[in-house]
Amino acid sequence: MESPMRTRGLVARAIGAALLKVDVYEEVEADRTATGQAAVVVGVVAIAMAIGGAKGGTGPMIGGVVSALLSWLLWAGVTNVVGTRIFGGTADWGELLRTLGFAQAPGVLWVLGIVGLETPLKYVVGIWTLLTGVVAIRQALDFGTGKALLTALVGVLAMMALAIVIAILFGGGLVAMSSIG
Repeated sequence: MESPMRTRGLVARAIGAALLKVDVYEEVEADRTATGQAAVVVGVVAIAMAIGGAKGGTGPMIGGVVSALLSWLLWAGVTNVVGTRIFGGTADWGELLRTLGFAQAPGVLWVLGIVGLETPLKYVVGIWTLLTGVVAIRQALDFGTGKALLTALVGVLAMMALAIVIAILFGGGLVAMSSIG
């Protein structure tokens, strides 16, 4: 007999996602009520980055959270289009929002930058978040790791092209891509 889906709380889900637990990604993919939790993870990571960068003040922190949330929304949309239309995955935007949001969980370690660990954090958190992002894409789109890697690569290239177009059209800087995971 099949057991009912196990539902974890926000912290347990974030830890499970950081530990690359496939069942956590499957759980948040299926749980339509977990989108708010995924947004909290994205926001907490943005705050950890602001604190770890020791820039101080609430202005940059608030801007960082808004930028991270907008980047996350855009990244999930681009990943959905690339993954479903180019590589034949099966997911909707919400499923990718949830899995990619939780995939950012290792980013809470950015807070350790406040004690001078910025350089090792760039590598450790960067690689760790890349791994969680690939697992998130793979699980949400229901295909293999190779297609997940290709989806991430094509998605990053599409985001870079979009950032350049926005910069040209609006004469500003490039769009922040801090939440690409």
